[in-house]
Amino acid sequence: MVVLSLRLLIVGVVVSLTSAHLAGEIIDKEDLLKNRLKEYGLITPISTDAEGHFLSHFLSANHKQRVKRDVLEGSAPAPDRLFFNITVFGKEFHLRLHPNQRLVAPGAMVEWHDDIEIAGNATDNRTHFERILKRELLKTDCTFIGDITDVPGASVAINNCDGLAGMIRTDSDEYFIEPLEQGTQEHEERGRVHVVYRRSAVLQTPSDISLDYQPIEPELDTPRMLDNIAKQVNKTVRRRRHAGDEDYNIEILLGVDDSVVRFHGKEHVQNYLLTLMNIVNEIYHDESLEVHINVVLVRMIMLGYAKSISLIERGNPSRSLENVCRWAFVQQKEDPEHSEHHDHAIFLTRQGFGPTGMQGYAPVTGMCHPVRSCTLNHEDGFSSAFVVAHETGHVLGMEHDGQGNRCGDETAMGSVMAPLVQAAFHRYHWSMCSGQELKRYIHSYDCLLDDPFKHDWPQLPELPGINYSMDEQCRFDFGVGYKICTSFRTFDPCKQLWCSHPDNPYFCKTKKGPPLDGTECAPGKWCYKGHCMWKNANQVKQDGAWGAWSKYGSCSRSCGMGVRFRTRQCNNPVPSNGGQDCPGVNYEYQLCNTDDCPKHFEDFRAQQCQLRNSHFEYQNAKHHWLPYEHPDANKRCHLYCQSKETGDVAYMKQLVHDGTRCSYKDPYSICVRGECVKVGCDREIGSNKVEDKCGVCGGDNSHCRTVKGTFTRVPKKAGKTRGAFLLPKGARNVYLNETADSRNVMGYLKMFLIPPGARHVIIQEHEASPQILAIKNQATGHYVLNGKGEDARSRRFIEMGVEWDYLVEEDVETLHTDGPLNDAIVVLIIPKDNETRSTLMYKYIIHEDSVPLNNNNVIQEDTYEWALKSWSQCSRPCAGGFQYTKYGCRKKGDNKMVHRGYCDVNKKPKPIRRMCNLQDCTQPQWITEEWEHCTKTCGSLGYQIRTVRCVQFLHEGTNRSIHSKYCNGEKPEMRRACNRVACPAQWRTGAWSECSVSCGEGVSRRLVTCRIGDQCTGEKPESQKPCRPRPCHDEPCGGDKSIFCQMEVLARYCSIPGYNKLCCESCSRRSGTFAPLLHEAAETEEELRFGSASQLLETLSAAANGSLKVPQQHQRGSTSQGQFSKQAATPPPRKHNTENSKTQKRLKPSTRNLPALSIHSSWSEDGVKDAPMQLESFQESQWPTTSSEVER
Repeated sequence: MVVLSLRLLIVGVVVSLTSAHLAGEIIDKEDLLKNRLKEYGLITPISTDAEGHFLSHFLSANHKQRVKRDVLEGSAPAPDRLFFNITVFGKEFHLRLHPNQRLVAPGAMVEWHDDIEIAGNATDNRTHFERILKRELLKTDCTFIGDITDVPGASVAINNCDGLAGMIRTDSDEYFIEPLEQGTQEHEERGRVHVVYRRSAVLQTPSDISLDYQPIEPELDTPRMLDNIAKQVNKTVRRRRHAGDEDYNIEILLGVDDSVVRFHGKEHVQNYLLTLMNIVNEIYHDESLEVHINVVLVRMIMLGYAKSISLIERGNPSRSLENVCRWAFVQQKEDPEHSEHHDHAIFLTRQGFGPTGMQGYAPVTGMCHPVRSCTLNHEDGFSSAFVVAHETGHVLGMEHDGQGNRCGDETAMGSVMAPLVQAAFHRYHWSMCSGQELKRYIHSYDCLLDDPFKHDWPQLPELPGINYSMDEQCRFDFGVGYKICTSFRTFDPCKQLWCSHPDNPYFCKTKKGPPLDGTECAPGKWCYKGHCMWKNANQVKQDGAWGAWSKYGSCSRSCGMGVRFRTRQCNNPVPSNGGQDCPGVNYEYQLCNTDDCPKHFEDFRAQQCQLRNSHFEYQNAKHHWLPYEHPDANKRCHLYCQSKETGDVAYMKQLVHDGTRCSYKDPYSICVRGECVKVGCDREIGSNKVEDKCGVCGGDNSHCRTVKGTFTRVPKKAGKTRGAFLLPKGARNVYLNETADSRNVMGYLKMFLIPPGARHVIIQEHEASPQILAIKNQATGHYVLNGKGEDARSRRFIEMGVEWDYLVEEDVETLHTDGPLNDAIVVLIIPKDNETRSTLMYKYIIHEDSVPLNNNNVIQEDTYEWALKSWSQCSRPCAGGFQYTKYGCRKKGDNKMVHRGYCDVNKKPKPIRRMCNLQDCTQPQWITEEWEHCTKTCGSLGYQIRTVRCVQFLHEGTNRSIHSKYCNGEKPEMRRACNRVACPAQWRTGAWSECSVSCGEGVSRRLVTCRIGDQCTGEKPESQKPCRPRPCHDEPCGGDKSIFCQMEVLARYCSIPGYNKLCCESCSRRSGTFAPLLHEAAETEEELRFGSASQLLETLSAAANGSLKVPQQHQRGSTSQGQFSKQAATPPPRKHNTENSKTQKRLKPSTRNLPALSIHSSWSEDGVKDAPMQLESFQESQWPTTSSEVER
């Protein structure tokens, strides 16, 4: 299982914060974030148009945007597209999103279940039943997917039901974004704070991962369930509609327990779950998987508390998974055609179902099986999407990378099926082994082949008017109450539809159109092509066909790329009798006069705006109109112009001329009949060929040079003069002329030139200065920026056929354009005093052939190119397949392969295809493996299974598994019953008794019985066995050494070696048992020793007679012989006997002053006594007489 212990889910954090607030607590959200994340950022996303221009702070689908209308109508994005700008750790991302219309199936429902408690009788417990509290359609209008502008390979999965929440993935990292708190429309109006963090930034504790669960099929208790399974297995083969050979759809039942619902809150949990599944779907769309799998929600169930607790058995993942799979089986819709019939169940919980660190549990290769196609997942934030994807991968047949395959080296790079996901990896991917394992099984999962988004819609009638009368069509055209006009009659009612209202029947209206074809116009007749004609079921349809093309017309421009057209008519023949119109368009166009104009460059759009200067009035005034590029890409082929005087933008109410460039950012794509047509730099329509940084078409930047420098100049102080030249005496007709490039005209001071052809130009002041930056076109002398009388203010404008961005911020000016410059520009400053020096930094990129001579500011940059790396695997193992080239990015300087991000994705070569594996294919065959062992040896539930595959044998001796539809004949059975016989009776045995003797040879016995008379099978187990507790003493008995030995009450101590030796004669006559006193002594806490053998017997006798008295405690260290003393307050450490691993125990305080016994007890691992106490053998001469000797 994947270990992604993401402990921070900001939505969850917010719910926690809200709950804490309700409880009267004050929680610092910043501190909470710092405790959960190593790094995070707080940002305020904005809604933008397609170009990234600000629209509003409204983000949520349920918040109606109130954007102020301005002159630029239609600046808001289209409803099916959303655009947002966010800043992620200093990187500006422009998100381009479109609805994920294949995440929620049509008719998918969400159910809220509740628990009903029914009281039982006096002996029964209370019973809980489930009921459906609420049922409604799943939301489908706020899950989006998309990409990021200018970030190749990026993907986004976002939910905007309440703010922005989801995953943003680039080639270098993965991020999660969520609103810091649930908001209102007023909050969004002011801007709403979101938190963004890397997936690797979550603070977590790595832990070992348990092995994945590969359970056998759970035993279902009733024959009815077995029958249902059989029916479902059979029905699964007959699924609905095929989704296509390359498309698989996993229809999901999402089960959510009460712990998840309570954590996220009932009002927010549905949005969160849709976001989570949107991320799971995006993970399965990663190109590294090489199989297109859609994750489709068909049903979502929120469980009640009691049911949630009953399904999850804490610390028992196997039982919990079995419970969840059974529950999902019960929820299944039996009809495979039902819109809520699921292929796979995903269950989410926040309860701990396994050891610490376990995040998921799933069977392997259980997809489409009625009771094995399910996963159990610990929900812990958006990173749980990777847990769900990982566990579902197991069900699809994928193993852990590095376990039984060769992909162990991919785990450290973030493979989805890694056993332990590293916290520091920057992006996920599916390993090569995961893809191969998936392809091995995917063809056998028939339930994934249908498409839940395809429906059998009723076929429309061939003629649309069949179902609508003329009266109904009048109501559609003019409103309620209108009917066919009856105040006058027409020769043919099918020529035009005339309608009138009963309130004014003599006032008839028409929209100058005929009734629909098929409309009844007279008994037995209908309207067809404007004529009332007899109905004829056998009327022959005539489809239309195109006539010949006309010649091309004139070109729309004389140079600089124009367009010319030719047309055709649908008249060969004309469609009739309900026949189809001609397919395609009736015109074609081609580029013409594509060469650049020989004269000075002129902006074609600017020319069209200038033509309006003399006659187009806006707000009762005439203006000087400048070109304007509309931010909405759909309106760039409409002519918009901007007033030089006021900055207002006005629509000129016409399209731009054919051949006008769509955008100043694209020098080749042009407008044709109001639509932008993609043109490559090779001047071919539809071409994707683009220029490199310095204008080489299809180039690799190898000829580009970067020029960078700093220029400083100080104005000359007034009053100082210097001689320039001498005129000879007598000179006549003398003319003096000061060039514009060297003089300070109108206060301008020249700094430097930037040559034509420069691109990506940046000019910036080094520091704040009162001087003002100005730009002049060297060829025309026209001031591009800050001419005479202009204010130095930040703005975006179009001059010289390119777009410029001018920014003034705290007296620091910056000017930028992507170019290319068609003419050289002169960079000047307008000094405000004669003391302050002016320093400008500049940088631009230019082709190496256009670099100014003697320029020492050229910087050599690294260049990269796409290079052939390898060929892909053949698409077919036989009968002719295809393989394609794979390209990598290579550094030109040393020919080393680098990350593909260094190369321009737009310049990646198209794959080259070649044939492979041309040998013929053999006929596929059914291959069966051996039956597995029966699950039971007897009873009614035994079964066995085997693997059945459709296999195609290849010429090189190998084979491959293919889809079962390619094998002929009926598929062999994969499961059968076995050992369905009654189980025989079994012998039952009791526990062994104690040995019959205390030493020497004895017998131990047990009870052996048969439950059914004498019908038990097998040999009867033995009922007795020999035993030998210990060897008996060999030395002869010299008789009892004390009169106490004859006391019957002391006979139980004969098993004690010391006592047996003293009373050998009495003990030999009877078999003793262990004294209760010694059992009591075994539980004592202190160790004491006896003083003499006589004291032992006296003590035992007193204990037996109940007359034992405890003497007074003697002073420490002065006990005389025959007396006994407790050891010092600190007892000696316990001694361990290495032979029998027994632990010394001490007498209870009630017997604390008895003559000392050394008592031993042996203990089992669980702490229960398993052997009797034993008294050490002793001799009177060896007994200590003083406490000091005892301590030694």
